[in-house]
Amino acid sequence: MWSQTKSIERVLRWSLVAIAIAGLSAGVVARVAGRTDLADLAWELGTAPVVGGLGVSIVRDLLSGRFGVDAIALLSMSAALALGQPLAGAVVALMYSGGNVLEEIAIARAERDLRSLADRAPRQAHRKSNGRIEDVPVDAVLVGEELLVRAGEIVPVDGIVGSLVAIIDESAVTGEPIPVEKTRGSAVLSGSLNVGETFALTATAPAGESTYSGIVRMVTAAQTAKAPFVRMADRFALILLPVTLVVAFLAWRISGDLTRSLAVLVAATPCPLILAAPVAFIAGVARAARRGILVKGGGALEALARAHTVLFDKTGTLTVGGARLLSIEVAPGEDPDEVLWLGASLEQASHHVLAKTVVAAALDRGLKLKAPEQVKETMGSGLSGLVDGRQVTAGSRELLRSHGEPSPWELRAIRRASWRSALIVFVALDSRPIGALLLADELRADTPRAIRLLRDAGIARMVMVTGDRAAAAQAIGAALDLDAVLADRVPSDKVEAVRTEQRLHPTIMVGDGINDAPALAVADVGVALGARGATASSEAADVVILADRLDRVSEAIIIAQRARRIALQSIIVGMGLSLVAMLAATVGWLDPVPAAIVQEVIDVAVILNALRALTPALMRGGAHISAEQGLALHHDHQALFKDLDRLRKVVDALDDAAPESAAALIGDAQRIVQSSVVMHERADEDSVYPKLAEVLRERHGLSAMSRAHREILHLTRLLDRIVEDLPSEKVDRYLVRDAQRVIEAIETLVRMHTAQEEDIYEAVSA
Repeated sequence: MWSQTKSIERVLRWSLVAIAIAGLSAGVVARVAGRTDLADLAWELGTAPVVGGLGVSIVRDLLSGRFGVDAIALLSMSAALALGQPLAGAVVALMYSGGNVLEEIAIARAERDLRSLADRAPRQAHRKSNGRIEDVPVDAVLVGEELLVRAGEIVPVDGIVGSLVAIIDESAVTGEPIPVEKTRGSAVLSGSLNVGETFALTATAPAGESTYSGIVRMVTAAQTAKAPFVRMADRFALILLPVTLVVAFLAWRISGDLTRSLAVLVAATPCPLILAAPVAFIAGVARAARRGILVKGGGALEALARAHTVLFDKTGTLTVGGARLLSIEVAPGEDPDEVLWLGASLEQASHHVLAKTVVAAALDRGLKLKAPEQVKETMGSGLSGLVDGRQVTAGSRELLRSHGEPSPWELRAIRRASWRSALIVFVALDSRPIGALLLADELRADTPRAIRLLRDAGIARMVMVTGDRAAAAQAIGAALDLDAVLADRVPSDKVEAVRTEQRLHPTIMVGDGINDAPALAVADVGVALGARGATASSEAADVVILADRLDRVSEAIIIAQRARRIALQSIIVGMGLSLVAMLAATVGWLDPVPAAIVQEVIDVAVILNALRALTPALMRGGAHISAEQGLALHHDHQALFKDLDRLRKVVDALDDAAPESAAALIGDAQRIVQSSVVMHERADEDSVYPKLAEVLRERHGLSAMSRAHREILHLTRLLDRIVEDLPSEKVDRYLVRDAQRVIEAIETLVRMHTAQEEDIYEAVSA
C-alpha cells in the first residue's frame, strides 16, 4: 500500500514538472512570436496546476498537525498570478516542481545502495529430494532440508555448511570485503555469495526468518521513516514565513511597487529547507549500509548523532561470547600438550558447548587427535573413554574425585580459574588427574580500539550492564576504563538502567542477545551487534551492525554526526543565501524572474552539498603505513606470541620444579627472551617506530610505547642477572620465585604492549 501511494506521488511530481516546463516553453515561444496574450495564458496554465497541487499538500499537512515551509512557495505563485506577473509565477512553478523532482532523484541516488540489497534477494533454492535436485521457491524451504548452493549463487536461507569447505563472500551482508572460508558445520548467512565451488547447505531457518529477509524489512523501514531533524526544518518555517512577509512589506513601502514584494517572495521560496534534510539523512543511511550498518531510517540516524551515553552488554558484545582456552594447568612432571591432546581427543565425542572449544584449541596447536572409543558421558559432569588404548576422563572435579583432599596443583588450578572467572575441565589418565584446562570468555580483539573510537566520537559516558558475575564484569570494566559497571542484571534490570541514563542524556544500548531486546527497544537508539536480521535483538534495535565488529558502532555515530552536520549546514547556508537574495530584491536589484533563477541555483547547490553525506569524510593528514607493512608487523607479533606461550609454560613448570630442573627452566626462559623478545623490541624501536612517527599526528602515544620498551628491556636485564648468578647461588624456592615473577612480568607486559601496537597499526594502516 505504501509503495503504491509512493508511485502515485512520483507520477504526480513528474506530471507537474512536465506541465510547468510545457507552460513556460509555450509562453516563451508565444512571446517570441509576438502573441503576448497567449504567452501569459500559457504561463498561467503552467502555474495553476502546481498551485493547486501545492494547496492540497498544505491542507493535508495542516490536517495532520504540521505547518511546513511550502506556504511561502504557494504565496509567491499566487501573488505572481494575482499581480499580473505570470512569467514569474511560471518560473517559480518550475523551480518548485523541479526542486521536488531533484529531491526525488537525489534520494533515489542515495537509496541505491539500500535497494541493491533487496533487489539481489534469492528467489529459488536447489533442494535435495529423493536422490535428486529440484528447484523450489525459496519460501518453500523448511528447516533441516538439504540444499545445494552452486558457484556464483547467493545463499538462499541461513544454514550450516554440509560440505568439507565453502568460500563465502559476505560483503553484501556484513560489509567485510574479503571472502571467508567456512568449514563443515560453520554457519552461513543468507544473502552471502558463494565464490567457491558448489557446496551443501542444511537450512537452519525458513526464508522469512533468515538474515536476508530481516535485512529487506529493515531497508523498507529505512526508506519510509522520517527523521525528527527533517521535521525540525518545518519549524524553521515559523521563523522564515513572518520574516519573509515583513521584508516583502518593507519592499512595498520603500518602493510603492508590489512587484518588488513579489520578487522578495520568489527569492524566499524555501527549497533549501524542503530539500536539505531528507537528502542528507537518506544519504547517511545509504553510506552506513555500505559499511554493513543498517539504520532504520533518518530518525535513528539523527538520534545516533545526538548520543551522549552508551550502555554495553558484556557477553558477545564486549567479549567474544564463547569460551576460549586460557591456560593448561598440569600435575608435576606432566606435559601440557599431552594433557590437551588427551582431553581434546576425548571431547570429540561430546555435544557439550565447551567440547568444540577444547578440540579447536588442540587443532590450532597442530595436535593430531585420535578417535575415542567406548565413550560414556555423564550429563553435566563430563565423559570418559579410551584414547589410544588408555582410559581418559574429562570433566568436573567432582567426576574425578576418588577420595581425600585435592592435591596442591589442583588447588592452584582452581584458584587461578577463580581469579580469571574461568571454567575448569580436569583431565585424568587411568583415574589419576594429570591436568586441567581453563576456559573463559575473553575480550574481543577490537574492543579496546572500539572504546577509544567512541571516546573520540564524543561519547562522554560508557557503562557495562550485564547478567554476569560482578568479579568478571569488574575485571573487564577496569581493563576498558569504563565509567560504570552494572553486574548481575536480569533483562528487566537492563531496561531500568537504560531508562535511568535516558533521564540524563540521549542513550545508546548495544547488545547482541535475545535478553538484550527489551533494553534495545527502550533506548533512544538500540544497536544490535553482529545479530541476524530475524533475531529478537535485531528486530527491536534501531541499528543493526551486520559485521561482527564493535568498532562499527563508533563508525555509525560518526556517519550520523556528519549527515546531521551536513543537513544543518545546508539549511543554514541555503537560508542565508535566500536572505541575501531577498535583500537584493528589496532594494530593486532582482526582479521576480531573476530572483527565481537565483533561487534555483541555490537549490541545486543545497542538494549537491547534502549528497556529500554519501561519501566518507576526508581524512586529515593522509599519511599511512601500507597494508603490507601492517600485515608484516602483525605476522611478527604472531610469531612472538608462540614464544610468549613458551614463557608461560616455563612459569607454570617452575611451580613444582626441583632445583636442578628449575635452573634449566630459568635458563631456557632467558634464551627465549633474548632471542625473541629483546630482538623484537629493539627492531621495533630501530625500524618500526620511526615509520610510525611519520604518520602519527600525536607523538606522545609513541613515547609511551617507547617507555614500555625500556621497562621490558629492564626486566630482561634482571633476568640476565639472575641467570648469571645461578652457578654461584643456591637454587632455593626464593630464587625460583623471584625468577618466576620476572619471567611472568615480561610475558604479561609484552602481551599488553603488543596489543597496544596492534591497535596503532590498525589505526594508521592504509
